Amino acid sequence: MRPQRHGFTLIELLIVVVIIGILAAMAIPKFQATKGKASYAGIKSDLHNLMTAQESYFYDHGTYSSNLDSLNLKPSPGNEIVIGVATTLGWSATATNPISYPHMCAMFMGEVAAVAPATSSGNVACQ
Repeated sequence: MRPQRHGFTLIELLIVVVIIGILAAMAIPKFQATKGKASYAGIKSDLHNLMTAQESYFYDHGTYSSNLDSLNLKPSPGNEIVIGVATTLGWSATATNPISYPHMCAMFMGEVAAVAPATSSGNVACQ
C-alpha cells in the first residue's frame, strides 16, 4: 500500500499561477487609468492653490508673483507649474503632468492675456 501524499500537484499550481496572471492583466490597465485621473485632479487642485497663494501675496505686496518659492507653494509630486505672466493687473499659469490625462491645464486671473485652453478669468481649463 502506498503512503498518502498531501499537497498540490505541479499542474494545479500552474493553473493557479495562470489564473492570477489573467486577473493581474485585467487589473493593471484599470489601475493606470485611475492613476491618470488622480494626477488630473492634482493638477486642478494645484492651480486652485496657486490662485489662493497669489491672492494672499497680492494682499501683502500689491503685485502678483512669478516665483513659486515666494508664494510658498509646492506642487503635487509629478506636477510642474509655470507662471507665465505676473503683474499688478493679473497673472497666468499652466500646470502639466506627463501621466495625467489631460496632460495640461491653464488658468489666468485679472487683466492679462488668456492662456490656452483657459477662456475665462478664474476658471481652470484643460486639454
